Amino acid sequence: MQPVILVTTDRRDGGPAAPGPRVRPKRAEAWVNEAMITMVREAGGLPLLLPPGPADVGRLLALADGVVLTGGYFDIHPSHYGQEVLGRLDRVEAARTDLELTLARACLQGGVPVLGICGGHQVLAVAAGGSLVQDIGTQLDGALEHEQPTDPATPWHEVPITGIARFFLGDRMQANSTHHQAVADPGTLQVCGRTEDGVVEVIAGDDPGFALGVQWHPEHLHQLAPFQALIAAATRQA
Repeated sequence: MQPVILVTTDRRDGGPAAPGPRVRPKRAEAWVNEAMITMVREAGGLPLLLPPGPADVGRLLALADGVVLTGGYFDIHPSHYGQEVLGRLDRVEAARTDLELTLARACLQGGVPVLGICGGHQVLAVAAGGSLVQDIGTQLDGALEHEQPTDPATPWHEVPITGIARFFLGDRMQANSTHHQAVADPGTLQVCGRTEDGVVEVIAGDDPGFALGVQWHPEHLHQLAPFQALIAAATRQA
């Protein structure tokens, strides 16, 4: 039986208006990139999309065998890790962040397999009691460019993999880069990969269950390994 995987989604105030003579104004949408759904399916999971907003997380996790925190164009407000805003702060989506942090904490405490991608990787760190670099460009001297000017369907840098994440990802991964925030402290998780400038790209944990965070978007590079690791753990959970 396919494990059921909760996949968090983003929101936007309005998608594109329909062309033509019909009146179809832009309206708020919950959405996720189709590539994310494709990766979950190809890895053997059954995706169940979860929109932002209030939710009974306990009931949801009773229905699911694993979780993907999908990331996207948003920042986690520094108040979630006990800091003031120190500089650049992009789009904040409070309802989504509140839901994902609650979901991530429940997964980490209850041993539910969870994969965090890009912003979801940062959510995992904060949920584990850690903190973030609020803006790489102004806070980390000598940092590389982490907001690539090219299509993220192409790699931007390489990440050597260490620790327990090597069992899931191998010795190194090609990564795209679309972020200005980064993990500073992974909390109870462990750092398992950094770029050459020291920016954290992989975090992981196995107590009490599988948790993996990657700072890039593997779905755009068609990298199945992170999703296969989640599905394997979720299958054991099912």
